[in-house]
Amino acid sequence: MRRAVLLALAAAALAGAAAPAAAAVRIKDIATLAGMRDNQLVGYGLVVGLLGTGDTMRNAPFTEQAVQSMLDRMGVNVRNIPLRNRNVAAVIVTAQLPPLAGRGQPLDVTVSSLGDSTSLLGGTLIMTPLMGGDGQTHAVAQGSVSVSGSSAAGAAETYSQGVPTAGRIANGAIVEREAPGSFGPGGALVLELKNPDFKTAVRIADAVNGFTRTRFHMQAAREQDLRRVSLLCPPSVGAARFMAEIGDLTVEPDMPARVVIDERTGTVVIGEDVQISTVAVTHGSLTVRITESPQVSQPEPLSGGKTQVVPSTAISSSEPKGTLNVLHGTTLKTLVNGLNQIGLKPSGIIAILQAIKSAGALQADLVAQ
Repeated sequence: MRRAVLLALAAAALAGAAAPAAAAVRIKDIATLAGMRDNQLVGYGLVVGLLGTGDTMRNAPFTEQAVQSMLDRMGVNVRNIPLRNRNVAAVIVTAQLPPLAGRGQPLDVTVSSLGDSTSLLGGTLIMTPLMGGDGQTHAVAQGSVSVSGSSAAGAAETYSQGVPTAGRIANGAIVEREAPGSFGPGGALVLELKNPDFKTAVRIADAVNGFTRTRFHMQAAREQDLRRVSLLCPPSVGAARFMAEIGDLTVEPDMPARVVIDERTGTVVIGEDVQISTVAVTHGSLTVRITESPQVSQPEPLSGGKTQVVPSTAISSSEPKGTLNVLHGTTLKTLVNGLNQIGLKPSGIIAILQAIKSAGALQADLVAQ
């Protein structure tokens, strides 16, 4: 009896050793601090210095108005004077203001043509204020536009590579006003999960509490719901150092059983916990072939008849034999092996998964994109 117990324990130990290790990730990779987010900036500006590829003033009157307003501010009066230059283009400038960005920090900006300009190659963006959702100017952009695309046109042929009407300016904007929000030296902090899940939130709280009990002799984390975990910064350490230390703690995130399919590209993504109850599946296709073989009808000599083309159509159909395959999967590997044994194309696998879901045998969420 004792020997049997020892053998059972040894088999269990071997099975545990053979099991794959859980994929643990850092907390900083699956959660972010509440309020620490990017802010979108947008502005309207002018790109000058184009080689005849700018906006047509007649087709883009807003470009002419913007040029007149800019010259007025510089002391040049061009009111009631029609402008016909093709070296200016109206553009929309966009940027992302990172959290806690300070004054003087450079930002990358994207410049996109707004009128009928054919290319922004070689242009320079004039100083453009960038505003946020609050209507305040947070940055100012200016600089040479870098365009990766090119285009050329002739009388009978055109050439285009990439998108020449959009470009970027590396470090082309300078922050003038900090984004709203602050990061205090202590007090309550809140972590927000990128993929909300109750079990993942509990695991994060347990990992943080295990660290703080050893390091600070206190419990600093408490799960609020499936998305948020509240943190209490210890009084003996700053908030920045505390976030840096708990950000490197590793947890095993949990995810729901889900199957994502994309019929346009034939992509199928199956989660690890997806299971299929035992079902019998068959999949086949009917092929119908229509062949046209026109025949020429030649009359006898001196019969007075006419040569005619007589249609001749042959229709055949074929359908492969359908075999029932028993499909079941308790693990991801078993499920993938079962689908591979049927020998289907991605479109067939998508159809099979949809039919299994309709039958109630797919124990997962089916997401169609």
